[in-house]
Amino acid sequence: MNPGPTAPSSRREHQPPYWYGEAPVPLHARLLASVYALVTGVRRWLYRKGWLRSSHPGVPVIVVGNITAGGAGKTPLTIALVERLRSEGWNPGVASRGYGRADVANAVWVEADTAPAIGGDEPVLIARRTGAMLRADRDRAAAAKALAEAGCDIVICDDGLQHYRLERDIEIEVVDGRRRYGNGRLLPAGPLRELPARGEVCDFRVINGGEPGFGEWPMRLLADRAVPVRGGRPRALETFAGHRVHAVAGIGNPERFFSMLRGLGIAVVPHAFADHHRYRESDFEFGSPLPVLMTEKDAVKCAAFATDAFHSVPVQAALPQGFWVSLLDRLQALDHNRGHEPG
Repeated sequence: MNPGPTAPSSRREHQPPYWYGEAPVPLHARLLASVYALVTGVRRWLYRKGWLRSSHPGVPVIVVGNITAGGAGKTPLTIALVERLRSEGWNPGVASRGYGRADVANAVWVEADTAPAIGGDEPVLIARRTGAMLRADRDRAAAAKALAEAGCDIVICDDGLQHYRLERDIEIEVVDGRRRYGNGRLLPAGPLRELPARGEVCDFRVINGGEPGFGEWPMRLLADRAVPVRGGRPRALETFAGHRVHAVAGIGNPERFFSMLRGLGIAVVPHAFADHHRYRESDFEFGSPLPVLMTEKDAVKCAAFATDAFHSVPVQAALPQGFWVSLLDRLQALDHNRGHEPG
């Protein structure tokens, strides 16, 4: 099979063209969005009234999330939060639902060597990059409690804005700076889990790419190396400039990864897969022996059949120093944190 401009459609989970485009929204999608709005609105109202109960683990909780379906850069930000808080003397733990796990009904402690099918691709990636304690549980409140009981003095919840069972102290909304909120409609008529007003009540709004507006914090994802998936010495990413590569991304917005590589002068043959795709060796039968560059989240699922051509491209989330100062000031001011001395 000759490499085409995109991966075969059977490999991808297409977003409707009306989410981020000018196509008209079908009537059935608008009707379902009305039902979705009613159900989620009633649920939020029940939590506000206390008829559905939230619980707090007794240590500060930072929730990282978004109000759109799909990826916006939450995992790189979560990794950056863990690393910065640890440098400030905290012992952070991470709570995650663990999308992509084969058995989501049971909670699991995720470590660097946990299989992605057991721990989930993003939790395994976070564990490998940070070494932090990580609990994957669809009940994020239970995960936070387990982390606190295990000795963590602060919990970062990866993707939990809508998980109201977990009481939180700080909310960080992550926004794709180029796509923003799309057509501004709720699922399935648009990409929104909640209306944009929900993001306005978050403590911080982090903009991944694009141009931040007033009160928004810019985040850039930086990449400078490619790491052989089978192990070995990393290679400077710029050495691929001027060469064709197969670029693989099974994330919420694969085009962000492809555009990053193109911006470095790399000739990309893109292969977009569904978010959390479970890779098989046959997925890589591209028909030409080019190097393969993939996101870290994808690479953790390919170790069993990777060849020397497979490279992972790790990214680092870069945020202004003012963001960290504001976040640390907010933590210091928390009632939960009075008398706490990190380290």
